[in-house]
Amino acid sequence: MDRLDADFEFGKQALGLRAYRQEVLTSNIANADTPDYKARDIDFASTLTSALARNGITPMAGTTTLAMAAPSEGVAAGSGGVVLATDAGGQIAGRESSSEQSATLMYRNIAQPSLDNNTVDLDTERLNFADNSLHYETALNGLTGQIKAMLAALSTGT
Repeated sequence: MDRLDADFEFGKQALGLRAYRQEVLTSNIANADTPDYKARDIDFASTLTSALARNGITPMAGTTTLAMAAPSEGVAAGSGGVVLATDAGGQIAGRESSSEQSATLMYRNIAQPSLDNNTVDLDTERLNFADNSLHYETALNGLTGQIKAMLAALSTGT
């Protein structure tokens, strides 16, 4: 049962983080024309690895990281060690769920400066959005396959 729990916990963590990343990327796209908006993202691989390690699950080997800049100004610490970007009034720009507790929002490295100090590159955001959507769907299909296999084994009594 522990192995089964670990498999489902991995799927739950992966889907939760992918959904959270989709929200962050959507926010970036929505603020593409907002002056002084800084594009944000999470390092999915390291965030998932640390979340799994905290739950006693062996992290997967061969993870990759994103090129991200550490947050500097306009950042406030949230509960559970989460760092969230804030607006000028100190309001946290986003919400936190159990999957997001281990996610650290980071500012994306600037690809090309703009006159209004906005760091959103729509081509990059669209690419990341599509890539994340594909990974989310793949993870969901894998988890669905595991559940179907388990149900088939239970129904046949094997």
